[in-house]
Amino acid sequence: MTSVRPLGLVAAAVLAVATLAGGCAGPTTEPEPTAQPGPTQSSAQPHSPSAGPPSSPGGTPSGPGSPSAGASPGEPTTSPGGTPEPTAQPTPEPTPGEPDLSLVAGWTLDEKVGQIVMVGLPVAGPFQPTFNMLRNNQIGGVFLHGRTKAGRQPVKNLVDAAVDAATKEREPLFVATDQEGGAVQVLRGAGFSDIPSALDQAELDPADLQARSRKWGRELAAAGVNLNLAPVLDLVPSATASSNAPIGAYGRNYGYTAESVIAHGNAFAQGQHDAGVETAIKHFPGLGRVTGNTDNTAGVTDTVTGPDAPSVDVFDAGIESGTGLVMMSSATYTRIDPDEPAVFSPRAVGLVRELGFDGVIVSDDLSAAAQVESVPAGERAVRAVDAGVDLVLASAQPSVTPAMVNALVKTARADPAFAAKVDAAASRVVAAKVNL
Repeated sequence: MTSVRPLGLVAAAVLAVATLAGGCAGPTTEPEPTAQPGPTQSSAQPHSPSAGPPSSPGGTPSGPGSPSAGASPGEPTTSPGGTPEPTAQPTPEPTPGEPDLSLVAGWTLDEKVGQIVMVGLPVAGPFQPTFNMLRNNQIGGVFLHGRTKAGRQPVKNLVDAAVDAATKEREPLFVATDQEGGAVQVLRGAGFSDIPSALDQAELDPADLQARSRKWGRELAAAGVNLNLAPVLDLVPSATASSNAPIGAYGRNYGYTAESVIAHGNAFAQGQHDAGVETAIKHFPGLGRVTGNTDNTAGVTDTVTGPDAPSVDVFDAGIESGTGLVMMSSATYTRIDPDEPAVFSPRAVGLVRELGFDGVIVSDDLSAAAQVESVPAGERAVRAVDAGVDLVLASAQPSVTPAMVNALVKTARADPAFAAKVDAAASRVVAAKVNL
């Protein structure tokens, strides 16, 4: 049975919002709090977050309304009776590096698809649309999106309400956010440290940084957050940093050399792990050479980075250090795959596996990014999973999530090969949740 906490329990969440997607969005000036204490919204129809400044992924969201592809926001896709659907492949003992398909054996297709989608939960509301999707679409992860200065307890109240809204039959909920530091820090206020930018963190001794990151991670864990979409491991040349819109212009890089990025990025990640918070290194194979921000600019292309680039070596070191997730960039890399953004490219996603990574590959935000907005929302999710992505992030405009879920289910039902990819992705996500 689904358990739902009375929504009045999140009424204390006094949360301020700015629109920044999970992953690569450049920051904006943080507004003063706009939400006041009071009851949460109770509308049953999801709608996109309020329109934000230009750095919001994809610019101004489309506003309230039904998701694309004719999906009803609260419409579950499980077949009548909830009869488990057979997995696309047998479930023998996994070989090293292969997903353990036994983890999702006997699950319905809807349950497996729910595990491979992460939906945005705007920290200033509306909350109810996301709660509805957690319950009706059996979503397995939320991303705390926006900005708040409210402090730990209101955030914990919001997280508790999300956990209680989620279905309880399966795995725990991934609760993620962007807590990099500097201009990209979602959670502030009492109980959260003001974290310096990655560029400033790079001035610290790595051992000192690891100790500080452990403290920052404990603050996240105390608020119920178990996944930080950080650290940024993009390698940015110092000579072009100011023109590197998504990373260098905001000091999100751990210095300007591969050695500095590896030493300090891994120290940050290890501190988070010490506190029980999983990490996602980003944005593979690197955003340090681009000028445009994929969140608000289409056609962002890197003509320099290839499979053997130094930026790829940095991610290799991050993988070797033990990160649980790797986030894909949505830029196009002509020396890897000139025809597809990396997040839709089997070559680019496959390169992560060639580095020996057997964990979860997560997309950057696919709900509102200008780089992918020409592709219908449902097709974005299908193309990402078909390329080898395990977890689809729909953070900035969560209202498109049901369309993504429905497209994934429909494609898997029609295509056994795609169904096998869903099984593998769900297995990796479930395996990553073992210690939550």
